[in-house]
Amino acid sequence: MIRLLYVLLTSSLWLLAQPAAAIEECSGGDRAARLVTCLVDGDTGWERGVKWRLLDIDTPETFEAECEREKEIGEKAKLRLQSLMAKGYRLVDSGGKDRTSDRRALVRVMPPDGRDAGKVLVKEGLAQPWPNTGNRWCDVRWRGY
Repeated sequence: MIRLLYVLLTSSLWLLAQPAAAIEECSGGDRAARLVTCLVDGDTGWERGVKWRLLDIDTPETFEAECEREKEIGEKAKLRLQSLMAKGYRLVDSGGKDRTSDRRALVRVMPPDGRDAGKVLVKEGLAQPWPNTGNRWCDVRWRGY
């Protein structure tokens, strides 16, 4: 009996110690009805069927990129956000909605270390502050990114 309790306890602790599974890249339609949790790109995702966008930042486009460089950096931004969320995260809803027809919830993604994932992306050159002007990802004058 004691051995069984020991096995159950150590198994439970091992499961708790495992990192959370990485958030998946979105695929398929009807995400709201399917209550999907996934990432669309570096600044947009779904959490249990609710579409969200990171507050105060903009990452390069991956689906309708204006140049190859924008698409490449956009993919890096998505992978970096995925890695920041891999050990768990908390969405902090600002209460606001964006101006698109989707009316996405504007949120901050907070990994367990307490950093703001959006600010990390900006600091690492994978995002820019929002609002912005122009497409710095395709502009040859912006070589810092």
